[in-house]
Amino acid sequence: MDLLYKAYSTPSDEDDEPQPDAEPTPPPLKRFKPQYPPAPLPKPYTFIPGRYISKRERSLSSTALSPLLPTPAAAASPVVGSISDSDLPRDILSSLRNQAKGCSQLGRMSERLSVDLQSHKKSVNTIQWSPTHAHLLASAGMDQTICIWNVWSRDQKKAREFSYHNAAVKDVKWLQQGLSVLSCGYDRSSRLIDVEKGLQTQIFTEDQVVGVIKLHPDNSNLFLSGGSNGRLRLWDIRTGKVVHEYIRGLGPILDIEFTVNAKQFISSSDVSGSNMSENSIVVWDVSRQVPLSHQVYVEAYTCPCVRCHPSDPFFVAQSNGNYIAIFSSCPPFKLDKYKRYENHGVSGFPIKCNFSLDGEKLASGSSDGCIYFYDYRSSELVQKIKAYEQACIDVAFHPLLPNVIAACSWDGAVSVFE
Repeated sequence: MDLLYKAYSTPSDEDDEPQPDAEPTPPPLKRFKPQYPPAPLPKPYTFIPGRYISKRERSLSSTALSPLLPTPAAAASPVVGSISDSDLPRDILSSLRNQAKGCSQLGRMSERLSVDLQSHKKSVNTIQWSPTHAHLLASAGMDQTICIWNVWSRDQKKAREFSYHNAAVKDVKWLQQGLSVLSCGYDRSSRLIDVEKGLQTQIFTEDQVVGVIKLHPDNSNLFLSGGSNGRLRLWDIRTGKVVHEYIRGLGPILDIEFTVNAKQFISSSDVSGSNMSENSIVVWDVSRQVPLSHQVYVEAYTCPCVRCHPSDPFFVAQSNGNYIAIFSSCPPFKLDKYKRYENHGVSGFPIKCNFSLDGEKLASGSSDGCIYFYDYRSSELVQKIKAYEQACIDVAFHPLLPNVIAACSWDGAVSVFE
């Protein structure tokens, strides 16, 4: 009975002295959480050589470093030399500044203007002068590199070397604002690179080898790309996405060129694998994504280069028939059958040509290693310069100095001539 009494009795039933009541504990509102000390700021991981690193550790390491360091894709490329014009000879710097102000006089600088630039180990595919920093020249080669040259520097002429591409680089273009270049290549991508910082800032991935790019002349945020599958795409740099795609079942795209009014563009494609030679050159409407004409050039030759005249309504196409053909850039885009530029050779090389700033001269590379200068209006050969032993691939007139031209060759050389 005593056991039953103790089991069912309450404190009020007890005759013993009352025990002090414990402080009431309110019911927990939330699940109990252990109190930890505040988490320390993320620190870079220090990995011990030979220890296995899990995926979680690698991701945590990249997260911790992200606010402090650039992403791996934007890792800085080693700086080789200076991109500043402060190291230029005084007479060249003076001439560049006078030309930028509209002065037409050019002093005698023949000894310093002729420059050989050696770095590329394989063929150089293209070159381009910077439109805003006229002492800088960009080149892209089959050795997977892009070089930025401070052409007349008294110190190190190679200012930057970028190796962001995983395969041969086919094209490189300067942006109109700032010190940035856009490049493309066999690794199926186009890449935006900040030259001043040496950083890769953006990648545009495709499903084809990208052989050519062209920046929109009126909108620096847009560019065209053409590739091995015959696809033409208009990209927006701000979003990194395709705005328009131009589809016609073409062969590999060889070149792209916007017309002067930027409302149309011209594409050249390789038609050697088909019997549709009329698709060799196609004129497109930029906004409507439709071809305006596809029977511009019906000869059975591919055209590795297309260039619009800077002021007149004409464009030229470098033909593998060893001549440059000229066309009207207005409908119906007719070929001029009575005028062509022919003395140089193409012979299957991707030989390019370019107009001078005033449009009065047309320069072309050649398979014999020479640079050929033609009078635009008469199509007569004006001058011929022996530049290389192997094919001269590309030529580019200087944007300010009218008697200066850069060239590159199949053996990897880059040169500047007066």
